Amino acid sequence: MKAIFKREWNAYFTSAIGYIVLAGIFFLAGTFFYMYSMYYGTTNMSYQFSAMLQYMMIFIPFLTMRMFSEDKKQKTDQALLTAPISIFSLVMGKFLAAFAVYTLGVSVTLVQAVILGSMAQLEWGVIFGNYFVLLLMGAAFIAIGAFVSSLTENQFIAAVGSFGIIAVFMFLDMAQSSITNPVLVKIVDAVSFYGKYEDFSKGIFNIANTIFFLSVSAVFVFLTIRAIEKRRWS
Repeated sequence: MKAIFKREWNAYFTSAIGYIVLAGIFFLAGTFFYMYSMYYGTTNMSYQFSAMLQYMMIFIPFLTMRMFSEDKKQKTDQALLTAPISIFSLVMGKFLAAFAVYTLGVSVTLVQAVILGSMAQLEWGVIFGNYFVLLLMGAAFIAIGAFVSSLTENQFIAAVGSFGIIAVFMFLDMAQSSITNPVLVKIVDAVSFYGKYEDFSKGIFNIANTIFFLSVSAVFVFLTIRAIEKRRWS
């Protein structure tokens, strides 16, 4: 797993993807920090975190689109599939490398919080709640992107497919107003991401919602493993 992690981490920065994703996240974080905090002179960073989360739906598919599709297109996946490593180690190595790049990007929000904290009193519970859910949802998004990338050798299709699935999870609760069946309403509420985000954004650490996001990550990592295993034995 460690070797795969290092290989993928280096691949992000020997190509332009890692730099583009980090530059985009840093630019957005700086823009939103100015728009929502510095311009209005407020220490409330919730709006900034919420705005960044919307854009992570774009950056994460861009980060994960090459995860498995590139190896499949270049036929280098055969070497990986016949290497003396488990499929779990292969998938987790790639997943953790993407998550590390993502974490590096969004960690700039903590630097901004420290800057604000040096000038005024902050509600650190709210800050850490927002940061924590940004990591949780990022992990879930990356797992979804990894799964879609394992299904195709076309990076564009992988990115668009990942974005589509993530968007459904994010905005599913908007369909509740048009659903009259109480059972469907409960199902939509159970799998909607955004509704579970709100508790964390207020500094409330909800164990059930934490387990939900971790479970989504685990399910899509499992599906990715199965997709790779199917290709190994085909």
